[in-house]
Amino acid sequence: MKSEREKMLAQELYYINDPELVEIRYKTRELVDEFNATGPRDVKEKEALQRRIFGSVGENVHIEKPIRIDYGINTRIGSNVFINFNFVMLDCCPVTIGNNVFIAPNVQIYTAKHPIDPETRNKHIGSALPITIGNDVWIGGNCVILPGVTIGDGCTIGAGSLVSKSIPPNSIAVGSPCRVVKHL
Repeated sequence: MKSEREKMLAQELYYINDPELVEIRYKTRELVDEFNATGPRDVKEKEALQRRIFGSVGENVHIEKPIRIDYGINTRIGSNVFINFNFVMLDCCPVTIGNNVFIAPNVQIYTAKHPIDPETRNKHIGSALPITIGNDVWIGGNCVILPGVTIGDGCTIGAGSLVSKSIPPNSIAVGSPCRVVKHL
């Protein structure tokens, strides 16, 4: 029988308040609180905490505080990545952030899905879909990226966009819902 964690990662329905999942979230939030409490010059400490929070982190990754992260262990961050203030990520399923990615303030990444049916939702049942952000991507401020989205290499996502569908490589996309306005 699959554990709730295995179900979550397999994009199946799972019990959100499973003790194993709750413990992972507690540990991640403790690390995130430590990260958010570091001073602006505590670069080495911040780098060490990033490596403890996330599944993998490349070289030259700079993340501004504060951040809020759900699991952390399900996220891979490439090299030469800059994530600005007020980053929120619900990474119930894998999140992949490529190389040379710039993320502006107030960006939110949600892999979590919740049932539309109130009875099921009230039983704390959820599911999740992975999110992939390719290489050489710029995501403007106040963007929200929804479950199952892939943003292709070389894309620019305009500020304030609600990204509910995948964006093909080398595109400029904007709006709510986000749509391609130009191919590069």
